[in-house]
Amino acid sequence: MASTETTAPSAKGNPGDDPSGPSTAPATAPAADAGAGSAGSTDGSPGEATTETRTGAGAEAAGATPRPAAGDLAGLEAGLDALDSAVVARQPWLHTALSKAFPPVIAIVIVLALWQLAYHFQLKPHYLLPSPLDVFRSLQQKWLEGTLLGFVWTSLSRGALGFLASVVLGTVLGLIVARVKPVRAAIGPILSGLQSLPSVAWVPAAIIWFGLSDATIYAVVLLGAVPSIANGLVSGVDQISPLYLRAGRTIGATGLAGVRHVLLPAALPGYLAGLKQGWAFSWRSLMAAELIVNAPDLGTGLGQLLEQGRELQDMSWVLAAILLILIVGIGIELLIFAPIERRVLRSRGLLVKS
Repeated sequence: MASTETTAPSAKGNPGDDPSGPSTAPATAPAADAGAGSAGSTDGSPGEATTETRTGAGAEAAGATPRPAAGDLAGLEAGLDALDSAVVARQPWLHTALSKAFPPVIAIVIVLALWQLAYHFQLKPHYLLPSPLDVFRSLQQKWLEGTLLGFVWTSLSRGALGFLASVVLGTVLGLIVARVKPVRAAIGPILSGLQSLPSVAWVPAAIIWFGLSDATIYAVVLLGAVPSIANGLVSGVDQISPLYLRAGRTIGATGLAGVRHVLLPAALPGYLAGLKQGWAFSWRSLMAAELIVNAPDLGTGLGQLLEQGRELQDMSWVLAAILLILIVGIGIELLIFAPIERRVLRSRGLLVKS
C-alpha cells in the first residue's frame, strides 16, 4: 500500500520523478492505470475511453463476444428499413398521364394503320370491310341523329341493374357455399359448370319462360354473372388464414358481424377478381340477349343496334356497334374496377403510390 501511494504521483508525471524508477514500478503500474481510469471517469477526461477499450480487449481475450454499440444498432435498423421501403420519386402529373396514355394510343394507332392497309389492298371487298373513316362517319351520323347516347344508355342501364342483382345473389350464394360443407359438396361443381356454359345458351330457354320481355334479358344476365361472382368469393374465402378467423371469434365477431368485419375484408382480393369477371360475363350475356330478344317495346340497345346493322347488310354500322360495345366495356374497367383494385392493393401494402 505504501509503494502504491509513492508511485501514484510518478504515474501522473510530476517533474521531480525519476523516469527509470525503482524495481517496484512495474508492480504498481496496474494500480496507477486503474487510478487514472477512475479519475478520468470522474472528471470526464479521456481515460474513460481507455478503460472501455481495455475492458473490451479483456473480454475478447476471455472468449466473450463484445456487444455492438447503440449507434451500430441504429445504423443496422436504418439499413433494413431502407431495404424494405421502396422509395418512389413523385412525378409531375403531366408526365404520369403521358406515361399511362402513350402505350394505349400507340396500340390504337397500329391497329388503325393495319386496318387501313387491309382496306387499301382490298383483302375483302369494300362493302365487307369498310375503312376506319367509313365507320367513323357511321358513328357521326348516329350522333347527329341524337340516337347514339340512347343506345348506349339502354344497354348500360340494363347491364348495371343486372350486375347489381348478380352481386347480391352471387355474394349470398358464395358465402353459403364457402362456409357450409354439404352445400359446397352438392352445388360447388355445378357452379363451376355454369361458369363455363356460354351465356347465349340460356337465351332460347329464357324466351320460352318469359317471352320477349326485359325479364328474359335480366335472366340471361343473372345466369351468366352469378356463378362467376360466387366462385370468386369462394376462392377468396379459401385463401383466408385460419388465424384471422380464430382472432375474429376471440373478439366476438361471429355471425353477420364476423362476415362483415372479418370474412369479407379478408377475402376481398379474390372477391374483387370475381366481381370483375362477373361484370365481364354480365356484359357479354347482355349483348347475347339483346342480339336475339328484339321487340319494339324493349327499346334499342347496342345489341339490337348490332342486329339491325346485320339485317341491313351495313358493315359500317355493324363495326360501329362493335366498337361502342368495346368502348363501354373498357371504360367500366378503367373507371370503376381499376381504381378499386389499386386502392385495395395499396391498403394491403402491395402497391406503392407514385
